[in-house]
Amino acid sequence: MLKNFSNIVIGLGRAPHTLPDWPERYRQLAEHSRLEPLRHFYAQGIVAGDTPLKAVPFVAMDFETTGMHPQIHGIVSIGVVPFSVQRIRCAEARHWLVKPRRPLIDRSVLFHRITHSVLEYAPDLSTILPDLLAVLAGRVVVVHYRGIERPFLDRSLRTRFNEGISFPVVDTMALEARFHRTHLHRLLRHLIGRRHASIRLASTRTRYGLPQYGAHHALTDALATAELFQAQVAHRFSPETPISALWC
Repeated sequence: MLKNFSNIVIGLGRAPHTLPDWPERYRQLAEHSRLEPLRHFYAQGIVAGDTPLKAVPFVAMDFETTGMHPQIHGIVSIGVVPFSVQRIRCAEARHWLVKPRRPLIDRSVLFHRITHSVLEYAPDLSTILPDLLAVLAGRVVVVHYRGIERPFLDRSLRTRFNEGISFPVVDTMALEARFHRTHLHRLLRHLIGRRHASIRLASTRTRYGLPQYGAHHALTDALATAELFQAQVAHRFSPETPISALWC
């Protein structure tokens, strides 16, 4: 994932004050969506907010993009890995290359190494959308920094179909920020002369004793995010924690 963390504010760790009633929102969207794949996606529903994490079906998702801004940049690859807090379903993982409607930029190619020649015969997002939504349907999406995957997918659909997408996400970066970006934590680290703990994906995985993978590959980063979330649940939360405490 191509992400410039210097632009991420400390407020990342704070959940929004008002969260949607996601099951009800899905019911409404299923009735009003004009796009058949989206109607089917919403019709699968989503778990209620009081569902414990141990009973929630999850899917980790990661995008490689041509930049950080969904208004002017595009998606070039997508990785998804279904999982639960007990098990990662690698056999059901999927990875797609996607031809963006915006041109590649040199800086993004240096990160994800996806070039014009690699994307020459890649499909448009509209072609793989039914398969992508089939993997996401009924599952809670887990990402590492919610400012990429949901906004980019929403913008991409609006550009192609004049209709966006809405779904809850659990943000492993925001969860980590709850423990490393509080005012008291920052003050204590300042007083003892220590730097802030990094909440990047690789650095956070290291704190939980997880192995390091090669970065900036959508499928690998999705797997890394799924493993990280399992570790966060085991160390910071509980399988009994309701999903409403984590999603946004």
